[in-house]
Amino acid sequence: MANENDMQSELSQLSAGLDALDTRTVKRRDGIRLLLNYLAPGLGIILILLIWQSMVALKLQPDYVLPSAGQVLDALTRQAEQGILWQSTFNSLRRALQGFVLAILIATPIGIALGMNRILRIIFRPILTGLQQLPSVAWVPAAIIWFGLSNATIYAVLLLGAVPSIANGLTAGIDQIPKQYLKVGQVLGANRFQTIRYIVMPASWPGYLAGLEQGWAFAWRSLMAAELIAVSPALGPGLGQMLDVGRQLGDMPLVLGSIFMIMLAGVLIERFIFSPIRERTLRIRGLI
Repeated sequence: MANENDMQSELSQLSAGLDALDTRTVKRRDGIRLLLNYLAPGLGIILILLIWQSMVALKLQPDYVLPSAGQVLDALTRQAEQGILWQSTFNSLRRALQGFVLAILIATPIGIALGMNRILRIIFRPILTGLQQLPSVAWVPAAIIWFGLSNATIYAVLLLGAVPSIANGLTAGIDQIPKQYLKVGQVLGANRFQTIRYIVMPASWPGYLAGLEQGWAFAWRSLMAAELIAVSPALGPGLGQMLDVGRQLGDMPLVLGSIFMIMLAGVLIERFIFSPIRERTLRIRGLI
């Protein structure tokens, strides 16, 4: 009996040791993955800077065509000292986020309607897909004629760029819902609103999230296109307007600096908003 108890104790200790080892291994892997996630973009930026500075050092192009990273930094510093850089960044992000929220409010009912009604989908989805394929910059001249040089022009172009992507993403997510889920809801007596709230939206979330990510990318690009063309003092500064000023002045450091700020703002939104949501979704569903 004593021997049996000793064996069970040894097995318990061995099992606990293996569990602890597995836990440490998982934590180590998670730590390495997290470190790589943060270091990899930095390494990529360093590599690009090295290539860039090598091209500048070799004088492949004059500095007014290919300025150095220091010249670009000086241009951004001048804009920051004048208060233009931060005001432009704030205005562009504010417009983008406000327009994106409005696009979600418009696109979500459209996506649900097309996903739940086959007739509506047959009629309207080709139009929605066509709008998604149309470059947003094509709407800028029409929006200027409709609304003049006003914020309404910028928001109209932004919505026309983002709404089709979000709605199509949600519709695609609804298409991937197993039919058994909807039948179970009917058996349990769920009405239309309850079906959408508790079955359709949670089950279609991955496709909806993909549509939101694509919608944000389209919204940001549409905003920059609108700010580049619809330029007016009444609209206030924006990153697109700052880029156009650099073009008009032939100031290549300012042009590249504006491009860098536009790219940086988009990357930070994806990195700190969409990426955590995507990872959490995958983790909850047992995919990572």
